[in-house]
Amino acid sequence: MLLRNPLLAASFLAALAVSPLAAQAKPAPAPAAAPAPAADKMAKPDKVTGQNGAPAGALLDLNSATKEQLESLSGIGTAYSDKIIKGRPYARKDELVSKKVLPKAVYEKIKDKVVAKQK
Repeated sequence: MLLRNPLLAASFLAALAVSPLAAQAKPAPAPAAAPAPAADKMAKPDKVTGQNGAPAGALLDLNSATKEQLESLSGIGTAYSDKIIKGRPYARKDELVSKKVLPKAVYEKIKDKVVAKQK
């Protein structure tokens, strides 16, 4: 039937030739997302100071930290902060475990956030 109408046959062959090219065409990239609203800035932590008032990334000194600063650490509540203060001074931060001030599991949570500075 295609051979009886040369125009129809040519159209069919052209469609066959173009279809692989159309299948490989890449879609246009999606537009970039719009910047987040200003309310998003409030959700981010302050880059100048951390939760405990010390500079972000600074270690908390076990020998001079306030009760509130100690309680800002993960796993440290009122009882543990009182024990830490009562056990001062510390020559090394691992004395929190050796003096039985903190259990090893709690110490593991805070060991990268504290230091025992000497005067």
